[in-house]
Amino acid sequence: MPHIVTPHPTPRASPPVGHPLAEPAQAWFEALRDHLCAAFEAIEDTGPGDGPPGRFERQAWQRADGDKPGGGGVMSVMRGRVFEKVGVNVSTVHGEFSPEFRANIPGAETDPRFLATGVSLVAHMRSPRVPAAHFNTRFICTSRAWFGGGGDITPMALTAPESLEDAAAFHAAFQAACDQHDPDYYLRFRKWCDEYFFLPHRGEARGLGGIFFDWLGDRTPGKGADSDFEFVKDVGLAFLEAYPAIIRRRMHEAWTPAEREHQLHRRGRYVEFNLLHDRGTLFGLKTGGNVEAILMSMPPEAKWP
Repeated sequence: MPHIVTPHPTPRASPPVGHPLAEPAQAWFEALRDHLCAAFEAIEDTGPGDGPPGRFERQAWQRADGDKPGGGGVMSVMRGRVFEKVGVNVSTVHGEFSPEFRANIPGAETDPRFLATGVSLVAHMRSPRVPAAHFNTRFICTSRAWFGGGGDITPMALTAPESLEDAAAFHAAFQAACDQHDPDYYLRFRKWCDEYFFLPHRGEARGLGGIFFDWLGDRTPGKGADSDFEFVKDVGLAFLEAYPAIIRRRMHEAWTPAEREHQLHRRGRYVEFNLLHDRGTLFGLKTGGNVEAILMSMPPEAKWP
């Protein structure tokens, strides 16, 4: 796996909730963002198409918590020859949860103050032969502290042999990362992913899964926060290794207008999940995050019957 050197995080106002891992986690998420963006721009340089290769455009934003600074983040979005739209966002926000939201967050019922830092990625590809993908990891502090996140892959044709091949490679990378830390992680977090990325109103999965975990700390007794952080790093490296390789394997394949039409309808399912069921979307909107960054996951085009 690639090695990432984490710089010191971008300086921000001192948050009301502190934790020894808050700054290292922020630094890691920002470093991983930089490596993911570099990997995707390198793909754009060799991808098909006549236009210029895409490049990420970054936009910083700040959040207010009432009349106080509440942190902020940076949106990084690229549209290009291979990536129809990909966003790799980082944020570090802090403040107090609203009274109606406190009951949903562990530790917030006794103290509403929080700090949350993380990286979030969603990639929608031009070619329907290249699967879409999602990845995020985060660290949240209230009166408790925990890591969460994961990633999943969404091929357009879920039962096609090439889709199953791509999903197998994607899962294998995550399994290798999980197995370094706990032999039970992969099956447990894969099951959690399958249950989470499911559209109950349609009775169908969003894609071919991956891993998903939350409250890592509360549900990993005896491991410790430092061990959890190392696991989160390895999950990020696994995605960085696996997904660009899948893109390179598929991006030059020819595709038909019918496949593009199918892709647009599959993206409609993606929109439905993110707006109706995704906890990250709800968290961002309920905590006064940047709306454009929160809805970065929306595809540039989608269709419904």
